[in-house]
Amino acid sequence: MDFSRNAGRLEVVCGSMFSGKSEELIRRIRRAEFAKRKTQLFKHSYDNRVTLCHVHAHSGDMLAAYAVNSPQELASFVLDDTEVIGIDEVQFFDPEIVLLIDHLVASGKRVVAAGLDLDFRGVPFGCMPILLAIADEVLKLKAVCMKSGKDAHFTQRVINGQPAKHSDPIILIGAQECYEARSRETFEIDYTPLAEYIGTHFSSKNDTQQNSL
Repeated sequence: MDFSRNAGRLEVVCGSMFSGKSEELIRRIRRAEFAKRKTQLFKHSYDNRVTLCHVHAHSGDMLAAYAVNSPQELASFVLDDTEVIGIDEVQFFDPEIVLLIDHLVASGKRVVAAGLDLDFRGVPFGCMPILLAIADEVLKLKAVCMKSGKDAHFTQRVINGQPAKHSDPIILIGAQECYEARSRETFEIDYTPLAEYIGTHFSSKNDTQQNSL
């Protein structure tokens, strides 16, 4: 077997809002630049909270980035000689982003992807579960709960001072004006559709047995 090819690497940075994901992504990309590596940084164009042309951390740090709508558009901007690729808000991309990232890693590139692992309902967000499973390295960051001061890994959506309903749209772009970091004890949602998530994404034992006959 040939082990001489230059395999890449996938690093996933996840956590709730205000946990420092974008800050960590920027730090890793800057460190790669200091090491004289060719880098490119991308973000989903949904994230227009400050500007479209930068990844912004809540700390105030920022770095120039391409804002793209789809995995296909992202792929069209990747240069052959790029060695390190950063992707912010990766949870917003279509599932095909997983295939693109896998291809980039297989072609020898280092990919650093940052995103929310749970949506505002406390349910796995988009492509994140698969990326976490196939990653070479996972860093799960925690914020500080705005109610208790404890470690927070939930993102609380607040509408007019009240917790959002689980039936509200999954994507709502915002920051402190509509989101808070919460601990498990203080996280509030009228219903967590985890059973429906499992039913949608996984076949039942009976279905598996029937398919094997």
